[in-house]
Amino acid sequence: MLTTKRKPVTVGEILTEEFMQPLGLTQAVLAEAMGVQRKHVNELCNSRRTVTAATALILARVFGNSPDFWLNIQRRSDLWEAMNSPKERTRIERAKPLATAA
Repeated sequence: MLTTKRKPVTVGEILTEEFMQPLGLTQAVLAEAMGVQRKHVNELCNSRRTVTAATALILARVFGNSPDFWLNIQRRSDLWEAMNSPKERTRIERAKPLATAA
């Protein structure tokens, strides 16, 4: 369970700061390498698009790491958002463990 109050880094931040900037990649160059439209990369970089399994596989192939790396970053962000969203928090808290629901 995530216990931190601090929002975890997003895929976009990691992609931009740890991969694209050090390698001198532009969004257009990365999009070409990934075989996707530049808009797709732009949305990833600006955290307006989430990483799917297919995107994780593509990023892993392009950068030579694992799809789990990308999916874990996305998972941490998704969990943090759900736990820190009042609407989602209310929804989650309505759920009852099976032992008490029966």
